Amino acid sequence: MPTQSPRSALYRSHPELILNLGSCLAVLAIVAIVSYLLARERDSVEQSAVRASNNIVQLIESDILRNVELYDQSLQGLIWAVGRKELPEIPGPLRQRLLFNEAFVDRKRGDVLWLDPQGNVVGDSSSSVPRKANFGDTGVFKAHRDNANLGLLVGPPFKARLGGLDWCISFSRRISGPHGEFAGLAAGALRLSYFSELFRRLDIGDDSSINLFNTDGQLLARQPSRAQDPLIGTNYAERPNFKRILNEQSGNFTARSTSSGKPRMYTFARVAQLPLIVLVVHSADEVFQSWRRTAILVSVATGVLCVGILWLTLLLGRELRRRHEAEQGLATLAATDSLTGLANRRRLDQVLRQEWARAQRNRKSLAVLMVDIDHFKAFNQRHGHAGGDHALREVAKAIEACIRRPADLAARYGGEEFQVVLPETDLAGAQLLAERIRVSVEALAPFADDAHAVTVSIGIGLSGTQHDLSRLLGAADEALYRAKAKGRNRIEGPEA
Repeated sequence: MPTQSPRSALYRSHPELILNLGSCLAVLAIVAIVSYLLARERDSVEQSAVRASNNIVQLIESDILRNVELYDQSLQGLIWAVGRKELPEIPGPLRQRLLFNEAFVDRKRGDVLWLDPQGNVVGDSSSSVPRKANFGDTGVFKAHRDNANLGLLVGPPFKARLGGLDWCISFSRRISGPHGEFAGLAAGALRLSYFSELFRRLDIGDDSSINLFNTDGQLLARQPSRAQDPLIGTNYAERPNFKRILNEQSGNFTARSTSSGKPRMYTFARVAQLPLIVLVVHSADEVFQSWRRTAILVSVATGVLCVGILWLTLLLGRELRRRHEAEQGLATLAATDSLTGLANRRRLDQVLRQEWARAQRNRKSLAVLMVDIDHFKAFNQRHGHAGGDHALREVAKAIEACIRRPADLAARYGGEEFQVVLPETDLAGAQLLAERIRVSVEALAPFADDAHAVTVSIGIGLSGTQHDLSRLLGAADEALYRAKAKGRNRIEGPEA
């Protein structure tokens, strides 16, 4: 006889549990896969935004460097021209062109000035007749005057004193005399509006921005510029995000804005060795807006799919449960005698074989009671088949009521005969139960005022005295015949 694997046995005993478990695992797998794909897609969107921001930062950085180089070349050209001894003898227009090379100076961006040691304007790129102003009190002028090794100095944002240039930043170099003494300053002013125009050509979203800072934390330019945004010159030096930007020099990170509290993606880089920082700030909501719509759609679809799977699983489980109950009912009917409600002959044979094998394996005794209703044919003749069927049912109830252990089995053997299988029961225990059955049947109420009470004769077979099942049943049957021969309504055990 083939053996069943534990998995097959589990499925046969709990098909609905296995189905529900498999369905839940399938739903969890679907949710895990979809979640992984959505997370990977989110990472891809974030990386695309970072790459785009890096491209913008590099583009702006290149443009700023180009402008700084132009200003630096203009300043160095001015310093060279100032150092020429023949400069005072050169006519005005030619002298102006020598001092301020138009190839480097663009008036749309700003002006270049030559300042004397006192800070007075002695040369002006916007006019051959210098405009009158003094810059001796500015921090940039004093820094160059006191330190000969500053090189190119990028100053903080300032409001221009000449020409209504609005907000500017300065680029300046020291002019030294023949013996290294301070001889003045070559300074250029670059309009910050130039950066605003540059940034305006780059569309990065309504809630995102491109920013230019100096390393002191001052805002130099921002686009788009909204009424609620901080003004040019606002200092961010103490804000945590700017401190992180200043420490890392270049890179990207995601953090909450200290002003709005919303999540932002920061991509930044310092412009070469200059004290300038380009910062692109993306709104996380804008970056992930498209992904969020896709995620919602996919999540809803996945949720509907998972709910559908679980619902179908419940329906299938209900059908399996109904089928299992029906099979159990059929199995019960197939193993039950329809008249008495006890186990039928088929079930009896199965239990006898199982208990005999167990008794032999465990070296335990097995007792079998053969119970027969006395004078049943005469009872049938007196009361008819309906009366006989009633008597069989009442006797069966009495026998079943006497059985206390779950392993014991009472079955209809055939006609008016019954068998009781008693695993792990010795002769004394079998006799005790047999007597209980005999007394219970004898105590049944008379049928239709019949003068003769219904009684049973019982024969006991014990496995300890027999070598196979057939002999055990034969011994019980012989004991029953002895009980009938000795007057009925009695119990007979196996012969010594």
